[in-house]
Amino acid sequence: MGDTRIRVLLVDDHQVVRRGLRTFLEIQDDIEVVGEAGDGAEGVARAEELGPDVVLMDVKMPGTDGIEALRRLRALNNPARVLIVTSFTEQRTVIPALRAGASGYVYKDIDPEALAGAIRSVHAGHVLLQPEVAGALLAQEEQTPGTGRGGTLTEREREVLGLIADGRSNREIARALVLSEKTVKTHVSNILMKLDLADRTQAALWAVRNGLAG
Repeated sequence: MGDTRIRVLLVDDHQVVRRGLRTFLEIQDDIEVVGEAGDGAEGVARAEELGPDVVLMDVKMPGTDGIEALRRLRALNNPARVLIVTSFTEQRTVIPALRAGASGYVYKDIDPEALAGAIRSVHAGHVLLQPEVAGALLAQEEQTPGTGRGGTLTEREREVLGLIADGRSNREIARALVLSEKTVKTHVSNILMKLDLADRTQAALWAVRNGLAG
């Protein structure tokens, strides 16, 4: 498989959790565990060193927690997609994690095969939100930037936004709309700028709230 495998970094303060994740993921033909870290600061350092495609990140860790680690990775413009894997379901944990740039949020009791699917999904550029997580964010409607500014979008940008809300990657959007990936990236950048949104997660939620999701 070589370079076609998804390179994964495990960041969790519990060694037994990391060991369990590694044991399962290493039997997947298309996933390679390239390293581990026991807290957020080490996770950021290892992500910069190893260049993983996907980081599996716990939220609650001693020292630098997962949310602060996410912020640091964003500040460093690290391209890794971060999938939160945690036992915490409270809105005060879910919302800051997604606002900080997480590409998805799943719970530690997730079925192993579903976890592998989640890794593949976020690696492909999808935003992975379990229904209760999306609901938690939508409940914060008045606190979400960009509300009410859909009139500034062109018709094509509205089409692109609707496909983002459906979880499509830039490549899939390009195929659906018969555009180049470069053009899609430009549309996505324009959408985020016009609606004053930070990332695709916020864009997807804005589209759901404003009736643009399929």
